[in-house]
Amino acid sequence: MTRMVITHAVQNVEHWLHFHDERAASLAPFASNVTDHVAMDGSNSVAITADVHDMAAAQASMASPSPEMVAAMEKHGVIQPLAVHVEK
Repeated sequence: MTRMVITHAVQNVEHWLHFHDERAASLAPFASNVTDHVAMDGSNSVAITADVHDMAAAQASMASPSPEMVAAMEKHGVIQPLAVHVEK
């Protein structure tokens, strides 16, 4: 499996952390082992790592998020843009 890292800023880190289960569920169609990370410096920068089992679906979802995913990101306080990295 390929490891994926998504980084972005959030409006409020504690608020964002409360939605881990929703994040994991939204990525479940193409990834597992979803883990949240926060910046050590206390800033509003966060990261998500996940093991991707369907790269085509992951790429499609990141390129054109579903309305549900967009709504979830807004609810979680995600600040665009997202930077997506994959293991090589």
